Amino acid sequence: MRPYAMTRGRTSHAGQHRLDLIALVVAEPAADDPVWDMTLSPEHAHILGMCRDRPQSVAELAADLDLAVGVVRVLIGDLADDQLVHVTRPVPPAELPDESILREVIDGLRAL
Repeated sequence: MRPYAMTRGRTSHAGQHRLDLIALVVAEPAADDPVWDMTLSPEHAHILGMCRDRPQSVAELAADLDLAVGVVRVLIGDLADDQLVHVTRPVPPAELPDESILREVIDGLRAL
């Protein structure tokens, strides 16, 4: 099927945030409802199936589905809008601990 048809001509999802390549996608418990299986496209159902077993990054899903990242972002956005998946966004670099602090902690642990 053509990517244009999968996304119904959309190039982005209705969500406010752009999905990062390393954002993790996890299926919600509501996704196990058999009613959803009948209403979802095969691509949406495949994404849900892959995310039920373990969290998957956007990049992993795109590679496994052999689809463009932009298409997968739209499909994940659809699932997130329907509350069938939860997307955890990566920690921004500004919020990561400083490397010198981590080195001091490691040195302190080694000294024990």
